Amino acid sequence: MGQLDGKVAFITGAGRGQGRSHAVRLAEAGADIVAIDLCADIPEVSYPLATAADLAETAALVEKEGRRVLTRQADVRDFHQLRAAAEDAITELGRIDVVVANAGVAGMVMDFEDQDWLGQVWDAVVGVNLSGVWNTVRATAPAMIEAGRGGSIVLISSTAGLKGLGARGQIGNEGYSASKHGVVGLMRTFANSLAEHSIRVNTIHPTGVRTAMIENEAMEQFLAAFPDAVSTLTNLLPVEVLDANDISDTVVFLASDAAKYITGVTLPVDAGFTAK
Repeated sequence: MGQLDGKVAFITGAGRGQGRSHAVRLAEAGADIVAIDLCADIPEVSYPLATAADLAETAALVEKEGRRVLTRQADVRDFHQLRAAAEDAITELGRIDVVVANAGVAGMVMDFEDQDWLGQVWDAVVGVNLSGVWNTVRATAPAMIEAGRGGSIVLISSTAGLKGLGARGQIGNEGYSASKHGVVGLMRTFANSLAEHSIRVNTIHPTGVRTAMIENEAMEQFLAAFPDAVSTLTNLLPVEVLDANDISDTVVFLASDAAKYITGVTLPVDAGFTAK
């Protein structure tokens, strides 16, 4: 018997990276999966995002674990698209027990003189990372409340949601850290408002994870241009970056009955990064 047999997990940003890893690990634990991804690039994000082919590969990996999977292309910035996906999940899979609000982007602005562009990047990053999390929870929580079975909502924040990051003299890339701090505020509010329904809400705060968000040409150029930023991104433990599976292990834990009395918690999975 798996830890999550008979349950259904709704995951955003599931096309690749952490989202794919969460989907596969939750499937290994017995859950059926609703895999959501935009499957398109965002102009204000300087690296390529997941594609429809990536999302299909995630689905194939879930099916390989013997679990059912429902895929939907949806923009987390659009509540109506997410609500439609949640309604499809109830129709086709019968329930939602676990929500993983994982979709996230980084802006990495290089030109700080173009204030209009800075504003567009801010809107895109905050739109995905913060509004997208809010939309995800309010699109899925009503079905969980109505079912009366409780559940677990896991919001993927960042170490940037627990401490300030940034290079000296640099103004313009605040959107990522601000949005990830905002996710903590959402978590604490939802943890209170959903507790009476036995729905637990927590945040996970990874350090750098080996995904396309940090392993891309734009990030290499950014770090080369701002060497001060590099020195602020080291971990206490002797590991440069984590694997997505390292975060997924914690997602499975928080989704399971092993964490049945854990709610309202900011949980770093960061190799000691925030202890510095």
